[in-house]
Amino acid sequence: MTAGPTSEVEAPKGALEKARIFCEAIKVSHSVFALPFAVAAAFIASGGWPELRLLALIVAAVVLARTSAMAFNRWADARIDLENPRTRGRAVPAGLLRRSTMLAAAALSALGFAGICAAINPLAFALSPVALGVILGYSFTKRFTWLSHVVLGLALGLSPLGAWVAVRGEVAVLPALLGLAVLLWTSGFDIIYACQDADFDTRSGLHSIPARFGIRRALWLSRALHVSVVILLVAVGVIARLGWPYALGVACVALLLAREHSVVSPDDLSRVDMAFFTLNGLVSLVFMASVIIDTVI
Repeated sequence: MTAGPTSEVEAPKGALEKARIFCEAIKVSHSVFALPFAVAAAFIASGGWPELRLLALIVAAVVLARTSAMAFNRWADARIDLENPRTRGRAVPAGLLRRSTMLAAAALSALGFAGICAAINPLAFALSPVALGVILGYSFTKRFTWLSHVVLGLALGLSPLGAWVAVRGEVAVLPALLGLAVLLWTSGFDIIYACQDADFDTRSGLHSIPARFGIRRALWLSRALHVSVVILLVAVGVIARLGWPYALGVACVALLLAREHSVVSPDDLSRVDMAFFTLNGLVSLVFMASVIIDTVI
């Protein structure tokens, strides 16, 4: 089945309108999830302000990697998005953008990401195919495993590790722990988000933790993952010898995660968007701010 528009729609006119629709389609605003953790890792690795050119390259690499991943996902999931009532209004199934546009954008962004990595250092460039393999490969995982949430978590969890490699030119335990925290955090909130599609996934033969184990058990697992996140962030602070601003930031992260789980329940998923975007966006921004304050004062 070929994805196509669900109804007659007016094609976007003008480059600016097409750019706006594309940015909305790939959810540029969701860069707030991975990017702050990459920036935080760069500050920890530098022991303060990173060299500004390097920081700009790190930001560019994260944005390009995410753009490639999301554009590729919209290309790969066009048929699924068309069949799912919740997602059939997205740009590709609605006929506002072509699948070929998404694939081209994914390819160009991937090339740009590799180029940025080459400009950073040899290790970053050598590891860039691995990163691309994970972030692009995620789009196919829900077709065969309910561990797809973990693969998404790994994709975002690579961002602080990549930032560390950019600054130090090496892989180390500290950024790996931070990356693991991001992996578990992302897996946890993606499980919450997937609860919306549990019935559709079951009918369509797609795999997710809510579809496999039920929404109630999925939400309990998400809570357990987020408790583990706080423990890992505490460990990062101890190993990096960070002070009270970091400790305060982690405490705020714990409160935000607790709030996230208080607004959703098996019987009420109406506030999933608040839990998914608003609160998790605050988690990453608060964490980044606490690291920056701690490392520069």
